[in-house]
Amino acid sequence: MGGLTGPVLRADEAVLRANIAAVTARVAPSALMMVVKDDGYGLGAPWAARVAADAGVGWFGTYDIPTALRLRDEVGAAPRLFAWVTSLDEEIDAALRAEVDLGVGTLDYLRRVIARATALGAVARIHLKVDTGLHRNGLSADEWDEGVASALRAQEAGHVLLVGAWSHLAEASDEEDDAAQARFLDAVHRAGELGAELPYQHLTASAATWARPELRGSLVRVGAFCFGVRSADGPDLPGIAPAAELVAPVREVDGDEVVVGAGSFDGLPSILAGRVHVGTPAGARALLAIGADAARIAGWDGAAVGDEVVLFGRGAHGESSPTTLAEAIGTVGEEILCRLTPHVRREYR
Repeated sequence: MGGLTGPVLRADEAVLRANIAAVTARVAPSALMMVVKDDGYGLGAPWAARVAADAGVGWFGTYDIPTALRLRDEVGAAPRLFAWVTSLDEEIDAALRAEVDLGVGTLDYLRRVIARATALGAVARIHLKVDTGLHRNGLSADEWDEGVASALRAQEAGHVLLVGAWSHLAEASDEEDDAAQARFLDAVHRAGELGAELPYQHLTASAATWARPELRGSLVRVGAFCFGVRSADGPDLPGIAPAAELVAPVREVDGDEVVVGAGSFDGLPSILAGRVHVGTPAGARALLAIGADAARIAGWDGAAVGDEVVLFGRGAHGESSPTTLAEAIGTVGEEILCRLTPHVRREYR
C-alpha cells in the first residue's frame, strides 16, 4: 500500500454499522438516540448520520441547532433530531422550521421557544430537562411545576408539543446515579399529575446506558460507543470497535527509527511520545517522539519510505485504540479523535 502524502483518518462504514447494531441490541427495548456532536466525534457528522439513518436509527442528538440543520439536509424529514443547547432566537426559528426537537432546561429558554413558535405559527416539540443534581442547567424542583404548566398552556394553544423529559447523569457513582434517577422519575410523575404525557424519557448516555439497564428510559443517548470509543478505564465492549483508524506514511528511514508524516500540527498530543505503540507492517512499534509535522517510530527490518503506519485503530497491526492512547495521558478517547485538525484528510470506506 502506498500513495499517502499526509495523515488520513479512515472511517469504515461496516464497523460503524456493526457498532450501531451492537448498541441497538444492547439497549432494547429502549430506542437509540445516536449522538453525533463534535462533527461526529471527528469522523464527520453528515457521513455518520447518513450511515446510521440507513441502518435504521430514528433519533439523532446534535447538541447545537446548526448541526441539527446540517443533518436534516443529510437524512431527510423522517428521523427525529434533538438539539439541547440553549440557543439564539434566530436558531430557534430555524429549528422550528426544520422540525427539530428542542431540549429546554431553563424557564427563560422555555418562554423564548414558546414566543418564537407563536410568532411563526409553528409547533415546538419540547423535551423539558430535569435538574437531577448535576446542575448542568435543567429545571429545579421549585421550577418544574411552572415549566410544565407553561408548556401545557402553550400546547393547548397549539404552539407546543410537550413530548419528553430528559437529564444528564454524573456517572460518578451508582449511588449518585440512583438518586438522580429518583429525582427524574419524581419529576416525570409530577408532570403526569399536571396533565402531561411524556412518551420520550431519556436520562442515560453511553456508559450508564450500557452498564445499568435499570436507569434507561424509553430513549437512550449514545454517542461515543457508536463510534467505537469506550469509556476511559472502562472494559472492552462486546461487538464494539473503533470506527476509524489514523494512518500516515513513512517519510524517511533514519537508522533504527522511521519518520512518519503526522505530528502535533495534525492534532496528535505530543505527550503521547514514549507512552504508546503504533501499528506497522512488522507489528507494534514504540512511538518515540512527536514533533510539529512528523513523528518518530522505532524501526523494523525492511522499513521503506511510503510504508503505512497506523497511529491508532482497531489493533490489526499492533496499534492502540483512541481510548488506549487517551488513557496513557489521562484523558478520554473522544479527545484523541476530536483533536484531529482539518489538515487530516477524511476518507470513507
